Amino acid sequence: MKLFIALFSGILFGIGLIVSQMVNPNKIFNFLDITGDWDPSLALVMGSALLLFIPVYQILKKMLKQPLFANEFSLPLKTLIDRPLIIGAGLFGIGWGISGICPGPAIVNVSAGDPKIIAFIFAMVLGMYISNYVNIALSKPKD
Repeated sequence: MKLFIALFSGILFGIGLIVSQMVNPNKIFNFLDITGDWDPSLALVMGSALLLFIPVYQILKKMLKQPLFANEFSLPLKTLIDRPLIIGAGLFGIGWGISGICPGPAIVNVSAGDPKIIAFIFAMVLGMYISNYVNIALSKPKD
């Protein structure tokens, strides 16, 4: 059942990305071009998602003692805004601005077989591998 819910959620998310045209890099470029042909629709999509998510999340958090399809809620343990978070967010934003795509839409777009998207996914996976390697190397105690 857990896998079915995950699959259903992923498909629903992908459909939402397609309907809102967030899989179109030009939509992202036009949103980021505030001095040119600015397109505010990305802000409307994100704002609408937050306006729906925040109250529903707060209500469900109070109503449910545990998730319906897991043993416990998986909430972030770190709440500190630190240097790694700022650097990671900055790198994500730079990559998003350069490519006009982020991981969710890239996964949706991979079915089109566009070489640019496949290269993006390869670079994304490589970046995750490098990030994991750097985190392991940094967490080792120094002699």
